[in-house]
Amino acid sequence: MQGTVDGFSYGVFTPIAAFVMACLGSALGLRCVTRSLRAAQSFKPGWLSLGAASIGCGIWTMHFIAMMGFQVRETPISHDVPLTVASLAVAVLVVGAGVFIVGYLGSAPAVLITAGVITGLGVAAMHYLGMAGLSLEGQLHYDTTIVTVSVVIAVVAATAALWAAVSVRGFFPSLLASLIMGVAVTAMHYTGMAAISVHLAGGAPRTGASGDALPSIMFPMLLGPVVFLVLAGVIVMFDPLLILGDGEWNETPARKRETNRPELTDVAGPPGAARTMPGPPTWTGGGGTANRDTGTPPPEPPRSARW
Repeated sequence: MQGTVDGFSYGVFTPIAAFVMACLGSALGLRCVTRSLRAAQSFKPGWLSLGAASIGCGIWTMHFIAMMGFQVRETPISHDVPLTVASLAVAVLVVGAGVFIVGYLGSAPAVLITAGVITGLGVAAMHYLGMAGLSLEGQLHYDTTIVTVSVVIAVVAATAALWAAVSVRGFFPSLLASLIMGVAVTAMHYTGMAAISVHLAGGAPRTGASGDALPSIMFPMLLGPVVFLVLAGVIVMFDPLLILGDGEWNETPARKRETNRPELTDVAGPPGAARTMPGPPTWTGGGGTANRDTGTPPPEPPRSARW
């Protein structure tokens, strides 16, 4: 018997909440990757790790908030906790691999494509591994074509996000890139869910499935990643370079001293006149000029010129 699948049992609440979490994780992750490109070498691994964990937690949280709205009307659904935790680990580790590739090898097209494919496959692996953790009185079947489309969406979204992380400057352009990635990741999820059909075991509805209902078990599991994203957000908020982007925060103390040296400041003349650099101060006497600093008097005129 074919089961009746409903992916929106809570209406628009779960899609909107899932989208918000995807955007939050993407925004934090992309800003951390951007920060790693401007940080000293010793801080780069830390920023890249924080970025990978933020993106991984964001997409994992998005997935399982969206899954709270998923139900098969003829049978209750329970969840396999080890597989759920494994899907989170896969998301962080595989996304981390792509983030570190870009962070250390740069933004060449071949590098971006390689990192995007790895990251996108990580997102897709997280989704389908999480789906494998569903337990119900029946079997899940997937439409191969739709699954392929969902993987392509994940790869394209990941590649575009990594390109934005290394190419886009400024807070608001990065925010726009995060919104686009949030849309793409959420679209990937619901495209993958559209590939599902459920064949109930025994050919008839079953009501005695054991295990906790999906929402009741997912709320405690979501607490850890959500708390992590909040802490990551606090770190980002207290780093001025991440918020302000390029500007005076990029100037080193040596560069500021060089810029502020008075002898390197040009002097403006009348409109249209050439701009000159100030030289040693001089004074003018009756017979010429002398340097004020050395106090050397002007040379006396020739004797024949005195009469």
